[in-house]
Amino acid sequence: MPSAEDIKARIEAAIPSAHAEVEDYTGGGDHFRATVVSETFAGRSRIQQHKLVYEVFGEEIGGAIHALSLKTEASPGTQAEASPGTQAEASPGTQAEASPHPQADEATSGAVNV
Repeated sequence: MPSAEDIKARIEAAIPSAHAEVEDYTGGGDHFRATVVSETFAGRSRIQQHKLVYEVFGEEIGGAIHALSLKTEASPGTQAEASPGTQAEASPGTQAEASPHPQADEATSGAVNV
């Protein structure tokens, strides 16, 4: 079973310029909460940002990692580069959870844990 530190290291290694804070919020080693900040997220919707993070873990989501709750945001200073219509979605302090499954409806921004 991965630890919060393992998840943090994998996110930071896989996503350029990422800084992650990860906690095991139930203490059971399978439910995690992560905040990830990266320049890579600039100009992307929250769902696109979350998909980038979920892709790091692939099949582990819903398995060894039963739940991964995400908060993502673009690094400070990259907001101005975001394309119109996405800046508010990537702004600090916003939170949404998305399904890691590609067939998920991108118009849905509700909480989903798998």
